[in-house]
Parts: sequence; C-alpha cells; structure tokens
Amino acid sequence: MKVIFLQDVKGKGKKGEVKEVSIGYAQNFLLKNNMAVEATSGNMSKLEGQKKRVAKDAAEELAEAKVLKEKIDNITIEMKAKSGEGGRLFGSITTKQIADALNKTEGIKVDKRKMELPDAIRALGFTNVPIKIHQDVTAVLKVHVIEEK
Repeated sequence: MKVIFLQDVKGKGKKGEVKEVSIGYAQNFLLKNNMAVEATSGNMSKLEGQKKRVAKDAAEELAEAKVLKEKIDNITIEMKAKSGEGGRLFGSITTKQIADALNKTEGIKVDKRKMELPDAIRALGFTNVPIKIHQDVTAVLKVHVIEEK
C-alpha cells in the first residue's frame, strides 16, 4: 500500500515522502496513529500544493534575508568603552551589547547567537562582525569601538 508520511517515522520515511509499505503496517499503525495517509490522487495533489507553498515561503524568506543583509552591510555601529594602555579595553564588548546597540540605533533586531564573533571585542578600533541571517546569507556589521572619556 502506498502512503504519504505526515511526520517522520524512524526507519520508514520522512515527512512528505511517498512510500510503499505493507497493508497491515499501514492500517494498524500508520493510519491509526495519524502518521500517514493513503496515497490517493487527492492526497497527492494536496502534497504537491504543500510542497509548492513551502518552496514559495522559503524563497520569500531568502529574499527578505538578502534585503536585510544589504541594510546591515552599510551600517557602522559606534560603541564607547573605557580603555587603558595601548587601546586595550577594561572588560570587553559582547555580542549581546552589539545586538542591543543595533536594535537601539537602527531598529534591527538580530539574535546575539546569530553573530559569529569567535571572541568578545577587547580593543579599540574597527571590527567586522559576521551575522548569519539565513543559512545562505551572511551579513557583515562594522563595529567601531571608541574610547569613553
């Protein structure tokens, strides 16, 4: 019997897949527990419609991410911090502080975990902070750390 999986079933199939399984397994387990539906022509067309909608949503999300990337690439955030000898900061500037400053100055909300800064900023000057907006789109935010008087 051909079925369309409605959710992932370990060892059998993933959500959205159409597979041939035994009649007993389909009727007694998959259909009974709403893990799959029979692969009729109506259900197949529904599945195609869902796949198209998911693809369209993914394309829109990617387009939005590219627009946001263009915005972020043209922004330079200025942050003030106390520093000592040779431009070394007392403390550091973290991704949370950068995310808060970006939200405050530009109104762009970015999760601090999306910032791919290997270590906090500990010196004065310019630093490029990569931000992973989408799995295919990474923006670079320029952070300028100046001395607080």
